[in-house]
Amino acid sequence: MSLFRKKKVMPNGLWISCKGCKGVIYKKILEKKSNVCPECDYHFRINGKERLNLMLDDNTFQEYWASMSSADPLNFTDRIPYKERISSEQKKCGMLSACIAGKGGINGKEVIICVTDPVFVMGSMGSVVGEKVTRSVETAMKMDLPLVIVTGSGGGARMQEGSISLMQMAKTSAAIARFQEAGGLYIVILTDPTLGGVMASFASQADIIIAEPGALIGFAGPRVIEQTIKKSLPPGFQTAEFLLEHGFVDMIVDRNDLKSTVHKLMTMLCDDRKEADKLEHKDNKGVETVYPSSSMKKELVASFDQN
Repeated sequence: MSLFRKKKVMPNGLWISCKGCKGVIYKKILEKKSNVCPECDYHFRINGKERLNLMLDDNTFQEYWASMSSADPLNFTDRIPYKERISSEQKKCGMLSACIAGKGGINGKEVIICVTDPVFVMGSMGSVVGEKVTRSVETAMKMDLPLVIVTGSGGGARMQEGSISLMQMAKTSAAIARFQEAGGLYIVILTDPTLGGVMASFASQADIIIAEPGALIGFAGPRVIEQTIKKSLPPGFQTAEFLLEHGFVDMIVDRNDLKSTVHKLMTMLCDDRKEADKLEHKDNKGVETVYPSSSMKKELVASFDQN
C-alpha cells in the first residue's frame, strides 16, 4: 500500500479570469449566467451561435443563405493569403462567414434576425456580411416582420476585399432606408466591440439602439483617435454608458434581459405602428411621418426605466 496519494491533475479551462473585476470564475457558473460575471456584471464576448441561442425561442431558428462564402477578388496577401485566412477562420469557427441570418421567434413573435460574429475575422464586414444584412432587410420587408440585428464587429470593412467591402456600407444603408420608409421596425443591439464600417452604416440606423453594458462602440478605436488628435480622451469614451449619456444609444440592457426587452419593444411598437398607419391613411393622407418619433422613443425608454 502506497503511503502517498497520487496528485490529482486539474483539467484546463475550468476557471476563467474576469477582465472587469480580475476575479476568477468557475466556467460552469459563468455559462449559466450567459457569460456575464456574477460579481461585477462584466459581459464576456460570445459567438454568433451562442447569441442566437440566447435571443431566440428553442427550435425556431431557420437559417438563410448558409452556404455563402467570401471570394478573393484581389488575390490579396498580407501575412498569409486571404483564401487561407478565410479557410482557417471557417475551420476555427465552424461557419462559412462572419454573419448568421435567418428567421426565428422571440417569445412567440416572429422576427428576422442577423448576427455578426466577433470571432470570425473580428466580425469585419466583407461582401458576404453586407449581402446577408441586405437580404435580411429585404426579407423582413417582404414578410412584414420586425428586423433585429446584433453587431459584434471590431474589424470594420474588410480591407482584403477592397472597394467591394466598402460598398457594403452604402448597400446596407440604402436597404435599411427603404425598409424604414415602408414602415418596418428595426432594432439593433450593439455588443463589444462595434466599430468601423459596421458602426458607420447599418449599426447606427435603427429605430431603437440598444447596447450591452460596457460595450466599445465607435468608428476608430480610442488609441487611434488619441494618436491622431494628440490629446487624451475623456474617461469611458466610446463605452455604451458614455454614448447613452450623450444621446447616441437609447438604452443599455443586461444580456440576460435582452430577449424580454426586444419582445416588449416589438409588442409595443408593432401594435402602435398599425394603429398609426390606420390614422395616417384616414386623416393625414400624403403626410410623411417618422416612426417611432423622438418623443415616443423617450416615453418608451422612460417606461423601461420605471419597470
